[in-house]
Amino acid sequence: MLPVIAVLAAAVLFGTTGTAQALGPESTTPLGVGAARLIVGGTALAAVGLSVGARRQRARFARDGIRPVTSSRAVALMALTGLCLALYQPLFFLGTARNGVAVGTVIALGSAPVLAGLLEWALTRRRPTTSWMTATALATAGVALLAVAGGGSAGADGLGVLGSLGAGASFAVIANAQRRLISGGWDAFTVSGAMGAGAAACGVAMLPFTDMGWLTDPRGWTMALWLGLATVALAYALFTWGLGGLSAATAATLTLAEPLTASLLGVILLGERLAPLALIGLAVLAAGLVLLAATSRSRSNPAPTPLEA
Repeated sequence: MLPVIAVLAAAVLFGTTGTAQALGPESTTPLGVGAARLIVGGTALAAVGLSVGARRQRARFARDGIRPVTSSRAVALMALTGLCLALYQPLFFLGTARNGVAVGTVIALGSAPVLAGLLEWALTRRRPTTSWMTATALATAGVALLAVAGGGSAGADGLGVLGSLGAGASFAVIANAQRRLISGGWDAFTVSGAMGAGAAACGVAMLPFTDMGWLTDPRGWTMALWLGLATVALAYALFTWGLGGLSAATAATLTLAEPLTASLLGVILLGERLAPLALIGLAVLAAGLVLLAATSRSRSNPAPTPLEA
């Protein structure tokens, strides 16, 4: 049950992103916010994750004599997670800019667990469970109802759809790559720390292409610290740790608690009002998450070491 709680807590932190941005300065840009989030969060995640992971890895070696093999494949997977975390942000913002926040969000968040499950199936030959498919269908339907209630029904822009699908695919790759590293004997904190280091490097590379003047505003640096430390460093440390006891598909579905959190915060802190259809969507989404959490309680990952396809 603890892995489920850890991933749900990560999703709740992810869900504060939109509210934090709304409470920040008006002069921010998506690329600037993304760069600050990656640099602050990635640096903190790397510092804590790599140091804690190294200690845990040494303790494990002293206790069990087990040490993960540092291969080019492991290094490539770690670099891939950092790159995907950096790519997620502009792709997600492209989708929301072209199709609106509601439609862009539902495509990105709704596609992530499905893509994660399909990718895991292809890599491990492990067919998704019936409970996962049912819970994912319920949760995705709930997110769709939230989008319809808040976003209208205009035709979707093709480039925006591709951007949102790319964001969902980026998250699916992160979940699967991290799960395979953990299955290969790497400590979860080392895995998340390596992702943070790669993401921070990508964030630095973004700086020449955006205006960061909003950081002089107290609301700006407060927002940057929250987005970096809470929604990246702490959230991804929890997510990766929880991933050690769950399949990538299950973890990705549990992160659909993010739009549930975002909707509730919008009502509580931003004074937004939810239409009846949105309330139904929240209830359906919550039902899917409860079902998945309940069916995951007594079942650890069925095959700790994925079978190569």
